[in-house]
Amino acid sequence: MPFAATILTLYPEMFPGPLGLSLAGRALREERWSLDTVQIRDFATDRHRSVDDTPAGGGAGMVLRADVLAAALDSVGDGRPVLAMTPRGRPLTQARVRTLAEGPGAIVLCGRFEGFDERLFEARAIEPVAIGDYVLSGGEMGALVLLDACVRLLPGVMGAASSGIEESFESGLLEYPQYTRPAEWEGRVIPEVLRSGDHARIAAWRKSRSESDTRLWRPDLWERHVDARVQSPSGAHEENEGHKQ
Repeated sequence: MPFAATILTLYPEMFPGPLGLSLAGRALREERWSLDTVQIRDFATDRHRSVDDTPAGGGAGMVLRADVLAAALDSVGDGRPVLAMTPRGRPLTQARVRTLAEGPGAIVLCGRFEGFDERLFEARAIEPVAIGDYVLSGGEMGALVLLDACVRLLPGVMGAASSGIEESFESGLLEYPQYTRPAEWEGRVIPEVLRSGDHARIAAWRKSRSESDTRLWRPDLWERHVDARVQSPSGAHEENEGHKQ
């Protein structure tokens, strides 16, 4: 079965949006994955089709109601993981994306206003997910990011099987810098090693730049990378060997 995505949103017209273009759009037309939207407002029970109410305890804004959202979720629940896009969620990682892409798909709940009634997460198995430390107008943009990251990993979507292997975050590091023709542009030349044809030197240069750029631009990633390497069996063996010398 293809990867199946279901989006619960107050703005279904935002989809597929950019997911209907480029690689994701072609894969959608080729039925390598599917996309459905559910209008949350259809599950409101009053004549005004209300989906939110004022915050308990006072405060600005409105909160999405648990009863309406639960009814919407229950209408599509089929065993696929349910994710709620919210800045209170766990940061999305490439490892989580890869796990999702290997599964049957996902049900994605898009937040709005001041967020969700917390009882929804107590009553249903929902994974809160964030795409960054900032606040958007709603979860729809986050859902687009999440699905784009997943779809590009599906079999047959990217042109070459190795296209995604060396990209940023796949190894826990940033990707090395890329260059292409012309060889010289505004007095700046492509590094000599990349024009040498020496594949071993090129691989070593790329590894070195990946590590140095990660240390410089993303020290948080570098720290996790180093910790993971030290804690691995091979890393522990290397450390022991080093103490013997």
